[in-house]
Amino acid sequence: MTALDRALSDGGRWVAARAPEGFDAWLLADAARGQAGRPLLHIARDDARMARLAEALAFFAPDVRVIRVPAWDCLPYDRVSPHRDIAAERIDSLTRLAGEPLPETGCVVLTTVNAALQRVPPPDKLTARVRGIELGERLEPDELTRLFAAQGYVRADTVGEAGEFAVRGGIVDVFPPGRAEPLRLDFFGDELETIRTFDPLSQRTTGELAEFTLKPVNEVMLDETTIQRFREGYREHFGRPAKDDSLYLAISEGRPHAGMEHWLPLFYETLATVFDYLPAHTPATLDRQAEDHRDQRLDTIHEFYEARRTVNRGGELTSGTYNPLPPEQLYLTAEAWDSVLDDGRAAISLSPFAAPSQAPHILDAGGRPGHEFAAARKKGEEGEPYVTLRTTIREDQKAGRRVAIAGYT
Repeated sequence: MTALDRALSDGGRWVAARAPEGFDAWLLADAARGQAGRPLLHIARDDARMARLAEALAFFAPDVRVIRVPAWDCLPYDRVSPHRDIAAERIDSLTRLAGEPLPETGCVVLTTVNAALQRVPPPDKLTARVRGIELGERLEPDELTRLFAAQGYVRADTVGEAGEFAVRGGIVDVFPPGRAEPLRLDFFGDELETIRTFDPLSQRTTGELAEFTLKPVNEVMLDETTIQRFREGYREHFGRPAKDDSLYLAISEGRPHAGMEHWLPLFYETLATVFDYLPAHTPATLDRQAEDHRDQRLDTIHEFYEARRTVNRGGELTSGTYNPLPPEQLYLTAEAWDSVLDDGRAAISLSPFAAPSQAPHILDAGGRPGHEFAAARKKGEEGEPYVTLRTTIREDQKAGRRVAIAGYT
């Protein structure tokens, strides 16, 4: 059992020293394999860091499942919705965590500080919208179109992005979340005769399926219940809406509205977080400076909220008025973040630096950077980097170490 495994078993807050970037992916993969069917949650600083970790995990541990939960790609209190691909990936990952068994070979759930702070629909609300469809099933075309609309899909002439569908007689194209390619459903009457994957550019068939899973593509799902709850909540928070309030009018009519996700709490009785989609006390690891990024994000959220409120003060409510919900309804507070991480789980912050001597709650992960030969290059002598490289390799080989050489080109 490694020092990291012991900390994950003991629980509480820890710092894992000597865990530089790159080596940390190997550590996470090794720890995930030892979780016996439980996932390991890692909170990255940002999307770029999450992407690098996903690549490194695929290199070190192709047998370990990686599930990414990205944050919205729009600003707090924005007037636009998150990009459809981002929304689809989020829902695909959340529904997999809520409703699918995890592999025994290990699972790392990668998310970011921004995504971990953000509140999401409760697990049961999303999983209730997941529907399996298989060959031979009977579906009326109108029923299928209503089903797509209820799941948040957008009708298009041709399908090219997740969340789109197209109908051409007895052929229906749809691009569900979690799939690399769209699907072509061929009906004979109202019976589903074939399910084929196809390339959206060439339109050529690439494979056949016996069944597939249809998932929602938006965290806001418009039905009679959610629309009524939104209308009541909107009036309760902001008073009587203006006659030309475009958001209120669109939702009341059951039509999606750009940026409606920023009023997510009004569509549900309660909201959850990424942590609620994981088993109780799931261990978490955090990037270095992740909690500094948390504080910066919360400051940004409050700045945007106050800016929206300031514009509204003393002004007449019109269609252009933005009525913001309080930040704590949409995001975790710093206190709520600490409460979640301290609730019986291990929470380990990764650090590339060496551990201070005799410091409590610090473990030594054992990583160190490799040779980079920057000093040899600075000497300017012809062939010097290669002389130093040869000497270093011979010394490592004499010490019984195996040598790997890595370069940019």
